[in-house]
Amino acid sequence: GGPNFAETVKKSVMTNDNYSILVVDDGPDILEFISYNLKKEGFKVAVAENGIKGLEFVEKSPPDLILLDIMMPEMDGVEFCRILRTNKNYDSIIIAFLTARSEDFTQIAALDVGGDDFINKPIRPRVLVSRIKALLRRKKSEFDSSKDDILEFGDFVINKGKVSVTVGDKSLDLAKKEFELLYLLASKPGRVFTRDEIFNKIWGTEVIVGNRTIDVHVRKVREKIGDKYIKTVKGIGYKFED
Repeated sequence: GGPNFAETVKKSVMTNDNYSILVVDDGPDILEFISYNLKKEGFKVAVAENGIKGLEFVEKSPPDLILLDIMMPEMDGVEFCRILRTNKNYDSIIIAFLTARSEDFTQIAALDVGGDDFINKPIRPRVLVSRIKALLRRKKSEFDSSKDDILEFGDFVINKGKVSVTVGDKSLDLAKKEFELLYLLASKPGRVFTRDEIFNKIWGTEVIVGNRTIDVHVRKVREKIGDKYIKTVKGIGYKFED
């Protein structure tokens, strides 16, 4: 008969081997534990025991996703992420922080420098794997959606494909999450986005961070593009007005 049905199904399901993950952590036990669990799921896994080695690895072969410890000697995770996010070539790399501390400020710092998510230690393998899959799915859907969406408001231009914001011939430098926030609001001028909605669309429902994160990002966007575009709607959220 034809190809074995179970084999065909198995092939279509096992696509994790297309994705590469870099784990940066100064704990050998953690590196081994995470590598083992991710390799078992079919991911390609590389490890680095500090931020400096992690950056060297990224320059050689950029992964799809980085699992990053916050507290490390030589270069901590926040600094590593900040450096990585200043290089546009690495914009598409997903960064998920591994954090043993649940204080708001650590998590806000991690997201402020461009982290996409964080996973609390002690790490539970099933939770880790499902979070990683969700992050990669989100990346794929962003990638599949139209690349060349351009929003124009007079001489104020937001280009999703290039991830750029220009006013006249002046280019404004926005961090990844700041850009996503601006693009979301500007995609429907005049419509009020609730805080929950902004949160879910930009940080995803799996991230639990302090309420201040959105305000911090709005403040930073306003500092860069001026106050006139993003309006606060008291007690509800924000809207974009051109």
